[in-house]
Amino acid sequence: MRHLPALATLRRSPIAALSAALIAAFAVTGCVRLSTFDPNGLWKVVGGQCVPNARDKGDPGPCTTVDFQKRYAVLKDINGRAQYLLIPTDRVSGIESPEILYGGSPEYWVGAWDATRYVNAKLKTTLAPTQLGLEINATERRSQNQLHIHVDCMRADIADALAPYRHDATDAWRWATLDGKRYRIMRVTTLADRSNPFRVVERDLDAKQSMGAQTILVTGAGADTARDGWLIVNSGLDVENGSGTAEGLLDHACNVAHAQ
Repeated sequence: MRHLPALATLRRSPIAALSAALIAAFAVTGCVRLSTFDPNGLWKVVGGQCVPNARDKGDPGPCTTVDFQKRYAVLKDINGRAQYLLIPTDRVSGIESPEILYGGSPEYWVGAWDATRYVNAKLKTTLAPTQLGLEINATERRSQNQLHIHVDCMRADIADALAPYRHDATDAWRWATLDGKRYRIMRVTTLADRSNPFRVVERDLDAKQSMGAQTILVTGAGADTARDGWLIVNSGLDVENGSGTAEGLLDHACNVAHAQ
């Protein structure tokens, strides 16, 4: 796996962002449309544009941010009112990649949760942790061959359906039906180390299951993640009535923001 230089996080200044707004908008539009046809499209955006722009110009456009030390970029998705994508700056294919599981691997879920601040900024409000969600699709349910975590709003009805699990004992799975599919749910108090959602899901798969068949969603367990933690929501194509995508549990229109 190729690693990029460990430099400080680079963000666009308000002036740079303003002066490049139209250029960046066209760049993002073009890249995402390319990704519709090209399974390497997202990698071409991050590895071919955001990384060299951040490294050589101090401007990560068309990405919102590039963090070389933590090895990820954040990109505003053309789809969705306030949807962002966290994308590694290393070449990592997706949820099936073994390199996301080893000790010391980048904590992408921590970075993705931090990126919910961009959702709030885009919406000009502050959503509760239970109204925010992170999601990754199974191999067969994705269009891109570069790992990306969706960062967006939760559907209000799904947030309500998860309410009974917000005070569960930690590190224990419970089953539920969400949007007609079977999911298991676990509350954790951190998204790092042993509680990294990739590692949590992988260590509890049976011999007939695979990481590539899994989908993972993460949302706040309560009003304060420092106190209440997060819920890991997992299903798989290898589970009866399971799913390889939890993206439908998110709300790309961010209707919850209208209720603020």
